[in-house]
Amino acid sequence: MSRSFLFRTLATLAAGWIAALVWRHFNLPLPWMVGPLLITAVGSMAGAPTQSSIGLRNAAQWIIGTALGLYFTPQVLALVTRLWWAVALALVWALVLGWGFGVWLDRVLVRQMPGEPSQRRATSYFAGAIGGASEMTLLAERAGGRTDLVAAAHSMRLLVVTIGIPFAFQFGGLHGLDPSLPGPRTVVPAGLAVLGVATLAGAWLLSRTNSANPWFIGAFGVAMVLTLAGVELSALPTPLSNAAQLVIGVSLGVRFRAEFIHTAPRWLGAVTVGTVGMIGLCAAFAWLLSLATGLHPATLVLGTSPGGIVEMAITAKVLALGVPVVTAFQVCRLVAVLLLVEPLYRWLRVVR
Repeated sequence: MSRSFLFRTLATLAAGWIAALVWRHFNLPLPWMVGPLLITAVGSMAGAPTQSSIGLRNAAQWIIGTALGLYFTPQVLALVTRLWWAVALALVWALVLGWGFGVWLDRVLVRQMPGEPSQRRATSYFAGAIGGASEMTLLAERAGGRTDLVAAAHSMRLLVVTIGIPFAFQFGGLHGLDPSLPGPRTVVPAGLAVLGVATLAGAWLLSRTNSANPWFIGAFGVAMVLTLAGVELSALPTPLSNAAQLVIGVSLGVRFRAEFIHTAPRWLGAVTVGTVGMIGLCAAFAWLLSLATGLHPATLVLGTSPGGIVEMAITAKVLALGVPVVTAFQVCRLVAVLLLVEPLYRWLRVVR
């Protein structure tokens, strides 16, 4: 690691920390994630030499995954298990919504761009799919799509969702409405050390398999299994969770480099409009699902929204909106999308 890299990373984190303090002072939503995200994104697009560390992001995902796994008490698992049919509906909804968004992009914009029809179809399809940015970009590359547009679409979608939903919830008074049964509440240093080693081992082992979000899923899985078994070693210190949110916010913000605003402005505008539309559709779907499940619509909005698993789970945690339900919905969706979105693309290409 060069001195320049280290200096830029520390300077970016310091700027994010100051932004978080300002965000918290004005009682704005998710100060430790959204504040750093915005200041870093603005600085990056302005040409500032912002920098994030992959190692720190992995560590942040490990911490957040561990924190969320501690919510999965036996009572919570029973609740989530009873909702299997709702999770299944949400999976179908995510696949249909992503496909519909891709079709909309293809019809309103992509057909006007240069390139072969197959390239344009791959670009719009994987740009619309509700999955991880890196995974969808890789799949688009395999299918011959434009990876720059796909990556830009997912970055913009994540930015709109991560900022828009917390703001809407905070100013709408939607927080603390669906609290779930907590796991351990007390920080026990010895137990925290054991918990850290166990979840780190799980995250590291999963990272060897080239799985999506291994540092989050691996830590989450170990913490969940321990909690379900009644092994409550320790809660996580709040400052540690805040630091992890800061790192994740910064890691999202550095995606928006100076050249980002020059990447097909009409494309980014269409993605922004489409993302707002998807949020509205997800809100309607969540409201209908809430009528059948009895859960608060805000919890189901987070569980079904086109945002990232880590960001939506953090939002649920900070706003006390049914963390286990949101996490379960998002984890299942992530797995389903990664398994099905590419085969569905091949099938759709055949039926056309």
